[in-house]
Amino acid sequence: MGKYRKILVAVDGSETSSHALKESFKLATNEKSWITVVAVVPSYQGDLDMTAVGSVVASMRKPAEDALEEAKMIAQQERALIKTVLEEGEVHERILDRAEAENCDLIIMGRRGLKRFERSLVGSVTARVIGYSSRDVLVVPRDTVVGWGSVLVATDGSKHSAIAVDHAINFAESYGGELKVLSVVDMPDELYGEAPELVDSLVRKAQSYVRAAQKQAEAAGIRAETFVREAEAYQAVIRLAAEQKVETIVLGSHGRTGMRRLLMGSVTEKVIGHAPCPVLVVKT
Repeated sequence: MGKYRKILVAVDGSETSSHALKESFKLATNEKSWITVVAVVPSYQGDLDMTAVGSVVASMRKPAEDALEEAKMIAQQERALIKTVLEEGEVHERILDRAEAENCDLIIMGRRGLKRFERSLVGSVTARVIGYSSRDVLVVPRDTVVGWGSVLVATDGSKHSAIAVDHAINFAESYGGELKVLSVVDMPDELYGEAPELVDSLVRKAQSYVRAAQKQAEAAGIRAETFVREAEAYQAVIRLAAEQKVETIVLGSHGRTGMRRLLMGSVTEKVIGHAPCPVLVVKT
């Protein structure tokens, strides 16, 4: 334990962000972490010469102020100690700046999106936070519980997934959990007929990736079960998570620069959008 010493929770007054805040208290208690709660007032984009601009800005501030007041009430009910901060500006930028200023190890956000289209996009703020953050980000869907008793980690043999495996083992070791290690062979259907030997080669590589992670976990005294699936990557992850009733999915974040970071990567974005449980995207 003690991996996350400082946690930043972003709230906006929605039920999803309130739920994520409540779940953050449990993690903070176990990790002995400090919690900062941030709400952001979007910058006013209208005509600054308007005589009514004061009332417009006040109206824009109210939802964020109300969100922080609600956070204080929830914290009081849960007997948790929090620090609240009101920011103003581009929402994802202010969240990231506050995480840097507070030297937070983890950013926690609720997952919006009950509609199919919204799920596919995750939400622009969440996508930007994950894309640009140098900190780990935990996305908590509504009505889910953050837990580490059964953790699914996806690996593709990259250094980014190796970091995810390290994190998953760390949590499983700290909380007495077990791992489900998955590697996915995601190939176009036509290649199965045109290049079956390539598919076989990729399956063997995937098997080597999960065996290596299993060996690493067992060396730490963690039980690990391995899975190799041939499917679209995000579907394989969410299906296995549902089948195995895992409590948290851990994913590595591939390094990106510039505008490409906003996309996060279609696999990561779709897993977060459809996952039946919280998803931890590891960066460090």
